[in-house]
Amino acid sequence: MPPAQLEPPFGLIVTTGLLVLFFGGTFLMSTRIGRRKENADSYMTAGHGIGFGVSAASMTATWIWASSMYASVTSGYTYGVSGPIHYGLWGALMILFIYPFGRRIRAVAPHAHTLAEVMHARHGRSSQLMLAGSNVVGSVISLMSNFIAGGALIAMLSPFGFVQGVVIIAAGVLLYTLWSGFRASVLTDFAQVVAMLGAVVVLVPALFLVLGGPALFTEGAVNVTPQQADFFSSEAFLEQGAPYIAAVLAYAIGNQTIAQRLFAVREDLIRPTFVTATIGYGATVIGMGMIGVLALYAGIDPAGGETNNLLPQVAASYLPGVLLAVFFVMIIGSLSSTADSDLSALSSIVMTDVYGQSLRGRGRRVDPRTMLLVGRLTMVVATAVAVVFASLRLDILDLLVFVGALWGALVFPVIASFYWGRVTNRAFTVSVLAALAVFLPVRFGAVPDAGLLPLLVEVLAVVGVGVVLGLMVFGFTGLRPALAIGAVAALAAAPFVLGFLRDYEALTGSLVAYAVSTLVCWAMSVRSGQDFDFAEIRRRTGDFTDPGAGDDDDASLAAARAER
Repeated sequence: MPPAQLEPPFGLIVTTGLLVLFFGGTFLMSTRIGRRKENADSYMTAGHGIGFGVSAASMTATWIWASSMYASVTSGYTYGVSGPIHYGLWGALMILFIYPFGRRIRAVAPHAHTLAEVMHARHGRSSQLMLAGSNVVGSVISLMSNFIAGGALIAMLSPFGFVQGVVIIAAGVLLYTLWSGFRASVLTDFAQVVAMLGAVVVLVPALFLVLGGPALFTEGAVNVTPQQADFFSSEAFLEQGAPYIAAVLAYAIGNQTIAQRLFAVREDLIRPTFVTATIGYGATVIGMGMIGVLALYAGIDPAGGETNNLLPQVAASYLPGVLLAVFFVMIIGSLSSTADSDLSALSSIVMTDVYGQSLRGRGRRVDPRTMLLVGRLTMVVATAVAVVFASLRLDILDLLVFVGALWGALVFPVIASFYWGRVTNRAFTVSVLAALAVFLPVRFGAVPDAGLLPLLVEVLAVVGVGVVLGLMVFGFTGLRPALAIGAVAALAAAPFVLGFLRDYEALTGSLVAYAVSTLVCWAMSVRSGQDFDFAEIRRRTGDFTDPGAGDDDDASLAAARAER
């Protein structure tokens, strides 16, 4: 067992040198791709023409947060051998499951910048603001969690403190992202994901051998509970796997960082991009999660009782100097790849959904230079806000599950809006608000344990099971198989959910959010007389540097509103 208080393995000079090497290198890359006259559309989507290698690497790097690595290690340590599987496998499969939805979204809105922009073209202002607002909240929380991971890493391995580490990471990411926006994000992602995959191949086997090799699993068995030793642990599935299945589906649909890459990649390369990202994410995150399993068998206690410290603690205690430096750069690279994606996503939302749409709504043209300034100022403000909130040091795994569940309220209304012409703006808005109103008290334990109310919540959770599995099937096979699978899944789950699931608030809250938004959205849309023409979305969205784009936006939206 390592000492409770570790001596920092890196001195001031080594730490500074590694940080300068990483952030200096990424900054030089961003300056080489920078343009004297930056284009607002390229700043947000790189011209919608990114090739396979860069797009696949960027999708993988964005999906692999440093938070994901920390959370996967925590999952392995908490739930044993099945923990990393329940964290990494479902996350990987969700990338694959959203691929057909991605093709549909890109087909109806080939030149859009954000999903919220598409919702504006599909429904109107309130739906757009709802999606944009949820993305702002989610991206700031994501940014904050990556800064927390960076602060914990630097505080553990160097003489710098936690807050100093947070500020260093924030300043470094902002440095290279500010100038070239999304293009800097995707190109540095390529280098970062190559480094991450290479490091995982080296570090995990090295730690396995240092901690005892195969003998660790026999000698360390006394440190493991029966549930932690069970590959099919029900505890791991109910507390980690099932909530994560629901959460990552919502992440994939509601997260602007994924949508931004969807709008940036060449349309014919969407499928190979998603398949490659599925494999890359699964291999990396599950592999890193095994470090948590090794720590569990080795009887290692997290320093200070904080599981966020476990990954850097294990690395600092057992890796030799060179490999520890590789580990340090790998984690900095993974958190930077997601943090720069969050900054790019936030800037795109404010540029498109706040500044761009406000001018178009008043019949005025967008000034590209002002739009770029708005995007860069957004990055600065978002970084400052995330640094302030990062000082709260919240649990990373809880943050990820909470945000995913919050976005669960949006999944059905968003997907239905791309396939079903009857979905109205009012149905979208009311269904999301209703789902949030039910989700929050369920998630935070405000529902009584006895009486009819918890039973009603569990009935909604049963519906939620059917909705999640039905949506997964719908993208690949269409409506009828999805309805059949959803109904069978709900009926099969009912005996195991009713009277039982109320003790698992994270999972119940996620499922209830899916169920309520689906039921309300369907009930309000099924009798509507609207039959939306999806070709209108292509006409109402477009590049801001295209002189003809958006000219008919006001007239067409006014007509749509008049019909409603």
